[in-house]
Amino acid sequence: MNAFPWLSTLWLAPAIGAAAVLLVPAGARTIARGLALAVSLGVLVLAVVLVVRFQPGADQFQFVESHEWIPAFGVGYTLGLDGIAAALVLLTAVLVPLLLLAGWRDDEQTAGGPHTAHTYMALMLLVESMVLVSFVALDILLFYIFFEAMLIPMYFLIGGFGARSDDPAVRARRSRAAVKFLLYNLFGGLIMLAAVIGLYVLTARADLGADGAGTFDLRAIVEAVSTGQLGGSAALLNALFLGFLFAFAVKAPLWPLHTWLPDAAVSATPAGAVLMMAVVDKVGTFGMLRYCLLLFPAAASTYAPLVITLAVIGIVYGALLAIGQTDVMRLIAYTSISHFGFIILGIFAMTTQGQSGATLYMVNHGLSTAALFLVAGFLVSRRGTRMIDDFGGVQKVAPVLAGSFFVAGLATLSLPGLAPFVSEFLVLIGTFSRYQVAAVIAATGLVLAAVYVLWLYQRMMTGPLKQGNEHVRDLVPRELAVVVPLLAALVFLGLYPKPVLDLVNPAVSQTLSTIGKQDPAPKVPAPEAGAVTTPGTGHR
Repeated sequence: MNAFPWLSTLWLAPAIGAAAVLLVPAGARTIARGLALAVSLGVLVLAVVLVVRFQPGADQFQFVESHEWIPAFGVGYTLGLDGIAAALVLLTAVLVPLLLLAGWRDDEQTAGGPHTAHTYMALMLLVESMVLVSFVALDILLFYIFFEAMLIPMYFLIGGFGARSDDPAVRARRSRAAVKFLLYNLFGGLIMLAAVIGLYVLTARADLGADGAGTFDLRAIVEAVSTGQLGGSAALLNALFLGFLFAFAVKAPLWPLHTWLPDAAVSATPAGAVLMMAVVDKVGTFGMLRYCLLLFPAAASTYAPLVITLAVIGIVYGALLAIGQTDVMRLIAYTSISHFGFIILGIFAMTTQGQSGATLYMVNHGLSTAALFLVAGFLVSRRGTRMIDDFGGVQKVAPVLAGSFFVAGLATLSLPGLAPFVSEFLVLIGTFSRYQVAAVIAATGLVLAAVYVLWLYQRMMTGPLKQGNEHVRDLVPRELAVVVPLLAALVFLGLYPKPVLDLVNPAVSQTLSTIGKQDPAPKVPAPEAGAVTTPGTGHR
């Protein structure tokens, strides 16, 4: 227990900030935007303090806060931070101020009232608040409430503040994309709710709560699972596991539950799309690590081959569809489906390298996707079109923009020296030690990524300057303030990923120990009959 409520302050600050932004006078748009940015920077400072004070290798959950909420039903307000959550909290806190800066005038493309800027900024802060509490919640019902609640502000960001267009058909597609996003995720959440209730009934039967009630305390349930106290038939536990997995697979998303993502990504503003893909969707993969594996280790092992198969299909499928796109923003959205396949592959490989790589991949994907999508968004806003064939020769008139796009693209294809390479390499190595065929097929995603990134750059940035691109401006200082930190982080973590790995490795080891998984022993070929070996070396 801590005297100061660090984690409550962390998620309440942006929520209170959102309310404060809405109270700013209607005509003071600049003040509303500045206040939102200041709040997000304050959250970043708080997140940095938490990560610096966090002690890897000490208690698994630190800065724990625990209070009764609805004791009759075993519901508590319980928060705690482990290494995996700490990395994702920091990613969220870093990205949100950059997204607010990138989308500084996004509200102006919506025909709204005088409070439009206030609403847009408040919704961004509200999403940040709900994501943060999802990462630190140690009560399953508390997690579920915010897991579902974050859909509402995200729905309005997609449907109410989408890409600029006076075409009614485009506006109708934007509305449909927002509804599709909401319905897919709500349906996944309803399936999860049934599983949460079923798990609560099991805890009541096991007498884990007070006065014969059940409990939603994650730590108590995991302990009961480890000791066999929870009980329940294998069929029931498998069904509960699938309920949790389905909701997280929709959120992540995992093929074939991915179809809402490309439509939502191209319908939202670039900042809103990055918030969804780089921040909100990480709650899905985080949930797989924290809830699917820890609560249902036997079921997770049973269904791991199936999940890995779907992840590999997603890797190849997403890359192939990205190659065939004519819309630059839709192309980048499909790359995220491929990247989420790598993350899920590493999680369910259930090896130290695989899960460390998957967690690092969550961070690196957030940075690389933010960089590529935002730079592409800056370009699209200048040109007024998303069609790849409308571009060409942009590097002649906007060399800094083209160079930033190139570096972000190289990060997306996992070039050595940039951050995603380290995480992708760890995922493949960790997977190969247990699922060789899956790792080999997944590795083709690297080749396909090189195809769609380099071909995209060639068509848009090189060659003769196409008509209509003559007046494309280069990046302005506000846009450079967004892009430069992202590219710097990609280079830094590509050359020196140790700070993040030191943060997450103890948590990964704790997870594997809790579920009773060990890394496969290296296979050393037996010496041939009659061969003489040197003692202690294995050499003939």
